[in-house]
Amino acid sequence: MSDRRVIETVPAALAGERLDRIVAFVGDLSRSEAAKTIDAGGVRVDGEAANSGKVRLDEGQIVEVDLDATPVAPLPGPDPAVEFGIVYADNDVIVVDKPAGLVVHPGAGNTEATLAHGLLARFPDLDGVGDPIRPGIVHRLDAGSSGLLVVARHEEAIDALIAQFSDHSATRVYTAVVWGAPDAPHGIIDAPLGRSKSDPLRMAVVADGRPSRTDYRVIGSYNSPAPVSLLECRLETGRTHQIRVHLSSINHPLVGDPVYGQRRPNLGLQRPFLHASQLAFDHPATGERVTFETPLAPDLQAWLDRAEV
Repeated sequence: MSDRRVIETVPAALAGERLDRIVAFVGDLSRSEAAKTIDAGGVRVDGEAANSGKVRLDEGQIVEVDLDATPVAPLPGPDPAVEFGIVYADNDVIVVDKPAGLVVHPGAGNTEATLAHGLLARFPDLDGVGDPIRPGIVHRLDAGSSGLLVVARHEEAIDALIAQFSDHSATRVYTAVVWGAPDAPHGIIDAPLGRSKSDPLRMAVVADGRPSRTDYRVIGSYNSPAPVSLLECRLETGRTHQIRVHLSSINHPLVGDPVYGQRRPNLGLQRPFLHASQLAFDHPATGERVTFETPLAPDLQAWLDRAEV
């Protein structure tokens, strides 16, 4: 095995689970990536090469995953057919208005027609900027989310923006609709997030997770088609599915969320009601604070227009 190994002892929570599910959990991979890693000979169980992802493991068994054996998604190329909006562009940055349903960059099960492909078609100079699989892309939005995302056009810009997202000086504001009404009109959800112990394909509030903080404020309430609240959410950290998990953890999941919505009806929404409405950062060339805003995506605005107070 290579130096990029992950070695884990099967915990009680995963006892009896299939190997491919456990590999996905310990390697932070999708199930398909886990299966391909096993097929490539990159997984050992108790020191022996694993030949099948279907075997079920017991608590205490040792799983070794060689991440270098995980197949790499093909690099994106220009695709002018990919549609997305541009809010702002100069020689240093591009601010994109991403539509819902568009995957940001290639990954397991999504190797074509991503935002990265579309960006390379419109801005060929992004080729070679940062990570080749996500050229110029500094942060992500879930495929089901819409709204603002900043892209760097050269290495100095990408370094400056990554630093701002790391120290949280770059700020993001999201508009969300959740079930019910939070007890307080304004609050901060401070709860660590990590992979769910019972389902590694989901994120969850876990004691040993990464520190995560979401600031929310109620800005509207509706009684029809159901009692729901319109929130403004500010990310103090940027974990995977952070807003969705945090709001679900206080029993106010996003309307339309098929994963963290607690099996509630979608009320006619085909995706979670979540829109990245504002983005602010220090411009990497001038140092000036710049703020960009975008209105709700048409499908979310149409849904809100039908809601009744």
